[in-house]
Amino acid sequence: MAGPSDKARFYLEQSATELNELERKKIFTREEISSISKKRSDFEHIINARGSHPSDYLRYIEFEKNVDALRRKRIKRLGVRYKGAGQRTIYFLYNRATRKFPGDLTLWMQYIDFARKDKAYKRLNDIFTSVARLHPTKPEIWVHAATYFMDTQADITNARSYMQRGLRFCKNSEYLWLEYARLETIYVGKIAGRRKILGLDVDPTKSQQNGDDEDVDMIALPQVTAEDINPSLKQDDGVDEVALQNLASAPVLTGAIPLAVFDSAMKQFQGKARVAERFFAMFAEFEQLSCVPRLLQHVLDYLHQNAPQAVETAMCEFCMQLYGRNPADPEFPPVLADALGVISSATQQHQSDVLRLSEVAVRQLLSLQRLSTDTDPSVQIVISQRLRKYLRAFDQESGDKIVNLVRSLQQEGRRHDSEALIRLGVKLFGANEELQQLNSALDTRVEG
Repeated sequence: MAGPSDKARFYLEQSATELNELERKKIFTREEISSISKKRSDFEHIINARGSHPSDYLRYIEFEKNVDALRRKRIKRLGVRYKGAGQRTIYFLYNRATRKFPGDLTLWMQYIDFARKDKAYKRLNDIFTSVARLHPTKPEIWVHAATYFMDTQADITNARSYMQRGLRFCKNSEYLWLEYARLETIYVGKIAGRRKILGLDVDPTKSQQNGDDEDVDMIALPQVTAEDINPSLKQDDGVDEVALQNLASAPVLTGAIPLAVFDSAMKQFQGKARVAERFFAMFAEFEQLSCVPRLLQHVLDYLHQNAPQAVETAMCEFCMQLYGRNPADPEFPPVLADALGVISSATQQHQSDVLRLSEVAVRQLLSLQRLSTDTDPSVQIVISQRLRKYLRAFDQESGDKIVNLVRSLQQEGRRHDSEALIRLGVKLFGANEELQQLNSALDTRVEG
């Protein structure tokens, strides 16, 4: 059996021809070639020795990325023609690393990220196949693969297949179920967007087809086949224009597929209200889709039927009453009063969940406050007073919870709401240093 030195020498000899060519074309000087050779020799001896770690491969790969970037710049500046090994060396190192450490997900994720940035689509298909075979019980792998096929290749059929196969191995993963429903909802948005562009934006039928579940391991989806949708890689956003003509009578635009995923998830999790509430919150993110109110009402109806006394039911009821409402509408004040009555009753009934209820109220009221700048002053006063009330209930001590909520809103892209929360937080907890820093950053931005 060859020792570490023999293995290192073998791999170094493979790159000797390339280095000689780089020197001959004056892309690198002799001193630079010597330095690269020495570095490669050091790395090869390290990774071939007993006791090497994935981090050793990652450092080697980072070095090769820097060499490749410098080589590209030199070639462009000198105007010489040279292909060389290029990024094949980097792919080769990733292959060696994942073969030696197949259980290290960090290596696999970086490998996937590199191939994705390089637009090596064929190679990515092989990588996803390998990593899914090695780590079938890791939900993030299936989600990552499905998202890749949807976003990059516009292939809903393959993306859906990955999600379905992932659920066979990860039936108890709430994350995977939610991401599957999110994927299907995003696809509804893509179809609706293309239909609107083509002038086909008509109200879809509300009929929904049901079929027998032939495979207990697969979700019973509405009868929408690949031929109905026919996602094509030739389309910019992955929706076939001709097939869009057939979708007016299909259940896709009504959100039937996300609802099928939700119903199957509820069976899997035995109707847990907490899971249903997470689906509700996820669907509510897609406020531009016409089918979203139907999705939200379906989840709320399920909660009313199966968990009428649960705190999650009250949370969803509160959000549903205010969803899509315009504070400028004449009928808004009584709607707001009813919604606030729901959340107030819930806080009295569920004393142990006051923190969760208060956060939901604060999030919703921040959005309403932003939309109510030109409305009846009395409505603005009610929103402002209730916002302060639930903000105090949310954080009664130091203001740290408010800081965490600000960070969360910023990550969600709700910049205006996060800024309003900072202003309010400083008034309530002026001694909190992080809130002061966030507020100072806002003042600096305004002055700039």
